[in-house]
Amino acid sequence: MRIIVFSDTHGHFSAMHKIFKRNTSADCFIFLGDGLEELAHIKELYPEKQILCVSGNCDFTEEYLSTDVAVIGGVKILYTHGHRHDVRFTTAKIRLKAKEMGAKIVLYGHTHCRNYEYVDGIHLLNPGSAAQPRDGLPPSYAFIDITPKGIMCAHVDL
Repeated sequence: MRIIVFSDTHGHFSAMHKIFKRNTSADCFIFLGDGLEELAHIKELYPEKQILCVSGNCDFTEEYLSTDVAVIGGVKILYTHGHRHDVRFTTAKIRLKAKEMGAKIVLYGHTHCRNYEYVDGIHLLNPGSAAQPRDGLPPSYAFIDITPKGIMCAHVDL
């Protein structure tokens, strides 16, 4: 099972569209906010795709939650934009919430910086920004492979 994770496109439809064109065989896409307008257009182009999303601090809609949970491939995933969990300063709060909920994967955006940690049996993944990175690296997204042998997470340059 392959999951594509991306965040913070901030109006750059072409960046988001490139992610979908590169990953046509992915089982699920998870968008972590700040770009819901372009995501609406993507959903029209790819109606057959499973696309989960949360809203970010720059998405001015009440249509989506800022944090949600899904079970994919038998694995509980907590996904959020992150601005309400202080992810700019620490991942401790979101990690604690995941532990309380029994989530094995935590996905967050907001910082525009790639990050991956494996702490206390929990995978914490920030895909970075698909359009406006702040870490000196190219725009990026990430993938998660859930297999019988385990979970693998990796970043991909866009």
